[in-house]
Amino acid sequence: MPDLLIELFSEEIPARMQKRAGEDLQKLVTNGLVEAGLTYGSAAVFTTPRRLTLALGDMLAASPRQVEERKGPKADAPEKAIEGFLRGAGLTRDQLEERETPKGKVLFAKIEKPGRPAAEIVAEVLEQTIRNFPWPKSMRWGSGSLKWVRPLHSILCVISDEAGAEVVPLTIDGITARNTTRGHRFLAPDEIEVSGFEDYQDKLSRAFVVLDPAARADTIWHDATNLAFAAGLEVVEDAGLLAEVAGLVEYPVVLMGRIGEDFLGLPPEVLQTSMKEHQKFFSVRNPKSGQIERFVTVANRTTADEGATILAGNEKVLGARLSDAKFFWDNDLRTVTTGAGMETWVKALENVTFHNKLGTQAELIDRMATLSRELAPLVGADADEAEKAARVAKADLSSEMVYEFPELQGLMGSYYARKAGMSDAVADAAKDHYAPLGPSDDVPTAPVSIAVAMAEKIDKLTGFWAIDEKPTGSKDPFALRRAALGVIRILVENDVSLSLNDVLGQSAEIVGDRDAGRADTADILGFIHDRLKVYLRDQGIRHDVIDACIAMDGSDDLTLLVKRARALSETLKTDDGENLIQGFKRANNILSQAEEADGVEYSFGADPKFAETEAEKDLFAALDKAEAKITPAMAAQDFSTAMAAMAELRGPIDAFFEAVQVNAENPTVRRNRLNLLSRIRTICSAVADLTKLDG
Repeated sequence: MPDLLIELFSEEIPARMQKRAGEDLQKLVTNGLVEAGLTYGSAAVFTTPRRLTLALGDMLAASPRQVEERKGPKADAPEKAIEGFLRGAGLTRDQLEERETPKGKVLFAKIEKPGRPAAEIVAEVLEQTIRNFPWPKSMRWGSGSLKWVRPLHSILCVISDEAGAEVVPLTIDGITARNTTRGHRFLAPDEIEVSGFEDYQDKLSRAFVVLDPAARADTIWHDATNLAFAAGLEVVEDAGLLAEVAGLVEYPVVLMGRIGEDFLGLPPEVLQTSMKEHQKFFSVRNPKSGQIERFVTVANRTTADEGATILAGNEKVLGARLSDAKFFWDNDLRTVTTGAGMETWVKALENVTFHNKLGTQAELIDRMATLSRELAPLVGADADEAEKAARVAKADLSSEMVYEFPELQGLMGSYYARKAGMSDAVADAAKDHYAPLGPSDDVPTAPVSIAVAMAEKIDKLTGFWAIDEKPTGSKDPFALRRAALGVIRILVENDVSLSLNDVLGQSAEIVGDRDAGRADTADILGFIHDRLKVYLRDQGIRHDVIDACIAMDGSDDLTLLVKRARALSETLKTDDGENLIQGFKRANNILSQAEEADGVEYSFGADPKFAETEAEKDLFAALDKAEAKITPAMAAQDFSTAMAAMAELRGPIDAFFEAVQVNAENPTVRRNRLNLLSRIRTICSAVADLTKLDG
């Protein structure tokens, strides 16, 4: 079976677009071929800055012959109806078949479609793919009409088998498909003729092109870490930068340069950010001091001087970039160590809008400071420290460094707070108060940081609820879902127990009345509960288990709610726990039906002296024993013990239903048994609302 090789060769494709472009090429071509009846055995896609390559193995040499059967009109239908059917099928009257059906004789047509050679199908599919390729941005060049991300120079399209290679006949906008490509732009620019994928890959390798982006990334990381290790240093890991740099070069050559002595005093994060954003350099640090001392750059070629000229140029450009960063750093330090210090920056935020309906950044800071003081005793923080930290946490938004590198906000605030003589707790809160920004980020753990981070997120929720800017569908422009998840993770992962209702109420008071009215704190709590369901589902806890716990009193204490849900989830994984739920639901159903029919509530008066069977007596004893364990366990918030005691009821409840008829003829016995079922419902419902559970 033949193989197919396609290469689209162009000017440099932006690194950020390459991976998606390769996936789109594979999807569009393979889907088109399969729809045309041309199947294949394997597919692989490769990208470099100048080429998109797709290789298919074991492809059919031609699409199979197809026979399509169409049902037509009745045999005695009007002539015009039959003629229309014949035109659509492309047949004559004598080629139709009459068949007996329940509705009489009906005409059927068999339409044969002969197979088509692979080259013909590939040409059609590839032309459609190129002309309709979904680039995020594309351009036209010269006098042609074709759009591509960068000027498209050549198309390689070859079908090969044991008999040889065949170029697919295809011309698009003056570009004719051939069996040639080119190697490295500078090291091997001449045309290369290829006969198939293995030949193509081998010749490109000898022409200084590493086709596989994963192989380029591995080479870069291997060589960079070896260079750093030889100098007693280590490369700072950055998977995103590694993938980007692998998309900038076809033949990676790793070089390590030095950072000027004047810049080594800059914070490591400033050096790392500046080099990454502007130069695409990897940072190399001293593992003993944590200081960034060197950099790794990746050239796209070898040179006679082993990269000395390249490094010299890079070091010169880097020096200019870092001179700017040092200028910002020095200016910021002068501000925080003289005069009013960071208060100067806070005052400047009076002129910076946070949201036109929620006031300025300075007003936000005032709200955060007030709420942080309220939260401090609840999380074990000093109230004065928490308020002070909240007042300076966003001060660095006015700094020159953060203006240049916005991604360093918070982090630079921690440096400046320490330089201004503030405590480590205040400085750490400035760095941590945005956290967590993502599901894998660490949460703040220091009490002052917890208070300020909570205040920042709670204020955001109550503020935007007050102005009716809640998330809708997939739209969440103010990242309120992230804020809610942050509140959940901070509380749960730090084992902080508090009433979220009270905190939301305090924040709503602080935010005050806005254009859309005061924040609906019950609605916010429901929103947070929805985020909690996602958070716990990712940990393997069923949605109905979460609902059963949310329905209980005190569900605004997220830490206790999560402990209850985890304990219930573990209980339901046992046979006793799962079967107990069935017994509980049976008891609840019988009881509910009897209460509705009798118009009374059976909730008191179950007495063992009216028990007629051993199963009844055993259930009374088991309920007394379970209640004696569950009541103190719930008071101590020991949910695991309470759930285990509840699960022990499985056996006595099953035995009761097997041996006892609840609706006895004796009204006294019936009432006593219904009250006994009420005890089951009351005791089990003290743990969770089991009616919410599925099954």
